[in-house]
Amino acid sequence: MADQPGAAEHTTGSVRYVDPEGLHKNPAFTNVVVVEGPVKTVHVGGQNAVDGSGNIVGKGDVAAQTEQVLANLRAALAAGGAGPEQVVKWNLLVVEGESLEAGFSAFRRAWGNPTRPPAITMAFVAGLANPDYLVEMDAVAVVPL
Repeated sequence: MADQPGAAEHTTGSVRYVDPEGLHKNPAFTNVVVVEGPVKTVHVGGQNAVDGSGNIVGKGDVAAQTEQVLANLRAALAAGGAGPEQVVKWNLLVVEGESLEAGFSAFRRAWGNPTRPPAITMAFVAGLANPDYLVEMDAVAVVPL
């Protein structure tokens, strides 16, 4: 950055969680996450309820599948040098007709109640890559250097 005219030098990275006035404030998510400075960004592709052996965990059970999805996300984040507390963005896909409440309850049991919840996008979908998949999540984590 020093080679660019007018560019500021950043020696540390930071992540700010912002809920601006005029937007609904919900303890389950943050509306805006701002990343500045030198950081490592870890992008985790969509994870589903498949274990390390390729078996689908929790066929027909959105709560059991959510728990497996979160276990997969934890493993993927760790492989990228990040932890759950560094997730700044989730994308969550749930098959239409499944209980969002059951999935969210499993999420809270497995993930807890973070003090700085990430931004989140959730959508109901007609189906996922395999007809037995009920939920899929991806994540973006930011690790200040």
